[in-house]
Amino acid sequence: MNVIETPRLVLRWFTLDDAAFVVELLNEPGWKQFIGDRGVRDLETARAYIQRALLDAYARQGFGLYAIAGKDDGLLRGICGLIRREGLEDVDIGFALLSHYEGQGLAYEAAAATLVYAREVVGLARVVAITAVNNHRSAKLLQRLGMTYEQIIHVHHDSEPLHLYAIDFVPPTPPPAPA
Repeated sequence: MNVIETPRLVLRWFTLDDAAFVVELLNEPGWKQFIGDRGVRDLETARAYIQRALLDAYARQGFGLYAIAGKDDGLLRGICGLIRREGLEDVDIGFALLSHYEGQGLAYEAAAATLVYAREVVGLARVVAITAVNNHRSAKLLQRLGMTYEQIIHVHHDSEPLHLYAIDFVPPTPPPAPA
């Protein structure tokens, strides 16, 4: 199911048929360094990951992480979406691309559209993002999106320190009352 469209991209629900892509993405050096090793090495573990981490979220909350596909060719380029993560009060935005698609503005395009979706469709008043302390590229992208650094946090008691960014959506100003 297509969820978000941008000039170059379609963000859609993952399906179990996306297992080969998930194996490739979750084994990218950048994914392992900044997000973590999820132990996904083959199609079977990828399908289990898709079910547990992606499809179950769609069913439970109506949103989640979406596959980023090129509008022109349908090829999967990455992942972007909203996550209700244990240890965070607010919904957070996450994104990652296959390394050969980095540097083309695709993460920004997908994330910017996801923030609009979060505000206008999901109805969120605030979205946060967490990044590894040394993930400077993601931090720069979050700042370009209008997110502001707030603090260092630990999502779990024994977890690595993370930078927390946030954006608070300003409610629309109501029109003036008739005179």
